[in-house]
Amino acid sequence: MGPLIGLLFGLGLLLVWRSGPRRPAPRPRTGDSLTDRTRDLLAQAGIEGVTPNQLFTASTALGLVVFLVVLGTSQVPVIGLLFGGFAGLLPVLLVRRRRSQRSVELREVWPEAVDNLASGVRAGLSLPEALTQLGVRGPEQLRSAFRRFGEDYRATGRFGESLDSLKRNLSDPVGDRVVEALRMAREVGGTDLGRLLRTLSTFLREDARTRAELETRQGWTVNAARLALAAPWALLLLLSSRPNAVEAYNTPAGAVVLLGGGGVSLLAYRVMVRIARLPTERRVLR
Repeated sequence: MGPLIGLLFGLGLLLVWRSGPRRPAPRPRTGDSLTDRTRDLLAQAGIEGVTPNQLFTASTALGLVVFLVVLGTSQVPVIGLLFGGFAGLLPVLLVRRRRSQRSVELREVWPEAVDNLASGVRAGLSLPEALTQLGVRGPEQLRSAFRRFGEDYRATGRFGESLDSLKRNLSDPVGDRVVEALRMAREVGGTDLGRLLRTLSTFLREDARTRAELETRQGWTVNAARLALAAPWALLLLLSSRPNAVEAYNTPAGAVVLLGGGGVSLLAYRVMVRIARLPTERRVLR
């Protein structure tokens, strides 16, 4: 009888505990992971044959090789560690540079693509057919993405989903604006599609001209920031070929100086580049 009473008492406590207020479910993370951001970076750079893990592996391998080479030359571990870290960042910086170059290239050809769309619409083609024709007659940089759009649309017949796939394939901010304008024109309908495309083409040309002008002016500031960052480290690399010249850095105080200088240099570079780009962002938003 005693075990039965104990069992019933424990069951009652369990039911009371389960009937209490439940703990709130953990909130899902809103931020993208490093892998997702790297995947987006590769897509925006137009690099399709490289995965984020391959990029991380290449960065790690390059950093390790440079670390061993500089360590063997200077015999100062902290110098090898710093230059190994700089070398590890090099592949990512190259991908970002490729993304910037691709963005400029696409920005220059989008007005031509929109003009081709307007010509196709005036010739009596529907909007999906005119977009599909860009895969054959459009600018070379955009043909593969619009060719995939045509394949998706012929396979599914769903214009909205095909536009979403087109945005992912383009991975371009100007392309996002064009796609959303076309989506709105498709949903709203009407006879003003040709006028919309001509207005969009004019806007894209003015935007590209404004950005090119401001980026040319700001290029001097960005290049000066890069030179100011690279000059002392280039000098340190030259001195590292003579171990006696960098022997002072093979101490705790020397390591603190080098690590602090590296952090301050990177922070100053990011601040200067951000300040240089602010006028461009404000001018374009206006």
